[in-house]
Amino acid sequence: MRILGIDPGLRKTGFGIIDVKGQQLQYVASGTIVVPTEQPLAARLQVILEHIRELASLHQPTHSAVEQVFVNSNPHTTLLLGQARGAALCALADSGLVVHEYTALQIKKTVVGKGHAAKEQIQLMVQHLLRLNGTPAPDAADALACAICHAHHAPLQQQLQHNNSLSAHTLRTRGGRFIGK
Repeated sequence: MRILGIDPGLRKTGFGIIDVKGQQLQYVASGTIVVPTEQPLAARLQVILEHIRELASLHQPTHSAVEQVFVNSNPHTTLLLGQARGAALCALADSGLVVHEYTALQIKKTVVGKGHAAKEQIQLMVQHLLRLNGTPAPDAADALACAICHAHHAPLQQQLQHNNSLSAHTLRTRGGRFIGK
């Protein structure tokens, strides 16, 4: 399974790609899409859309994972982040990928072990889990963490769907864990 993780942002959108073979995680690529802030909003969203399409075409992921938007105290900022996320979702859907979404709490809890981890903790755990020589940039680390989160949650989701004991749409999460209705 190859996973493309996305940490959406209107100034910087992080991406991370990993391969999963059994329990082994292998780093493929990561980076940051830097969006020119002097361009109009539509052009900035197009930059995100085109870069993610290009990444999907180049690396051929089989799964995608995106961090869900949190509600910010500034509604304007939340709206802009939502639009950047929408561009990323459209690029992934246009590339034929099913998008899996995880909250920041789920991602942090999966990768670090606690839901309120600092950025530096995420960077260090991603470096450790993927056996990287250096610390990834913050946005790339968040995207890689999102991909790692999906790597850990996907087998459970697939097993539950396969067994029909609970269908995927009846799953909820509480505290970053799957629970039934």
